[in-house]
Amino acid sequence: MVDFIPISTFSIAVYLVLNILAFCAYGFDKTKAQMKKWRVSEQTLLILAFFGPFGGYLGMQTFRHKTQKKPFTWAVPLFILIHVALFVALVIF
Repeated sequence: MVDFIPISTFSIAVYLVLNILAFCAYGFDKTKAQMKKWRVSEQTLLILAFFGPFGGYLGMQTFRHKTQKKPFTWAVPLFILIHVALFVALVIF
């Protein structure tokens, strides 16, 4: 039987906040793009998606933002796979 590593409430809260922040950043950038105002850089969006990939992906789909840009079409799903693999590795090992 596999022993599960306890994940602290704090860790879960931080992870949720990072995903919410990524989601909101995509929405904020989409709004700014429509208003033709100052934007969040693509690098910042990708960094946020790296740390909060589920929020980044949901933000892309919900706001239909950056869904055609090549770095986003492969990087954000890759970030999700990395996070899932890390979670599985933590649980198994």
